[in-house]
Amino acid sequence: MEEDSRVSLRKLAHRIGLTPNIVHNRLDSLEHEGVILGYTPVIDAAKMGYALTAIIMIQVEGEHIVEVENEIAKESNVLSVYDITGEYDAIVFAKFRDNASLNGFLKKLLTERFIKRTTTLIALNAVKEYSKII
Repeated sequence: MEEDSRVSLRKLAHRIGLTPNIVHNRLDSLEHEGVILGYTPVIDAAKMGYALTAIIMIQVEGEHIVEVENEIAKESNVLSVYDITGEYDAIVFAKFRDNASLNGFLKKLLTERFIKRTTTLIALNAVKEYSKII
């Protein structure tokens, strides 16, 4: 399913040696349990004009970490936001059209009153960008 979420139940069942009915029930169960969160296409961000990938590490005033992370997560170009250990409190992965849009994003971040510091890394080349769990 991670390789091709559009595969038919019949083909999937044949590949794994089960009946389509068993596969259907198992998928329903995985959806109900929240293991499968959805079925979405994998988009080539560069072809959509978002060729710049930034990794932004953020220091936040302690009691406001969740609040700041939730606000950042609302931004459409933000791919992921994680709590992390170490010198920084959160890390953000985001895509931008160009340096100017990244610069605008960073300046907006730095106006947030609970953000103390950011460090930004720019990815030069994606060796592996999309991953499969299984």
